[in-house]
Amino acid sequence: MNMKNHTLTGLVLPVAAACALLTGCATKTPSLYQWDGYQPQVYEYFKGQKDAAQQIAALEQARTKIFASDKTLPPGFRAHLGMLYASVGKGAEARQQLTEEKERFPESSAYMDFLLSKLQ
Repeated sequence: MNMKNHTLTGLVLPVAAACALLTGCATKTPSLYQWDGYQPQVYEYFKGQKDAAQQIAALEQARTKIFASDKTLPPGFRAHLGMLYASVGKGAEARQQLTEEKERFPESSAYMDFLLSKLQ
């Protein structure tokens, strides 16, 4: 083994150790939103395996759990719940959820306004 290879080999171990230490110190950034319960319900909705009342109950339970853990509902949660409420004839609840979605996520205003206009 020549001197050049020996020097490179001698550098590999300290660099690898430094990388391992720095990686071990990395912290995971907490999620801005709590998605617990929402994504499975949307999936169930599109599969058509649960009726609207079952999905509403599951989303209301997820909402309670999310708020209890001081987390924030994700984009679309309120809109989906509002559409489910509308599908079972609960117009006031639907309107409330769609309006809250619009307030929390202004970028959804055009779509929420469209959905709200269909409730009238």
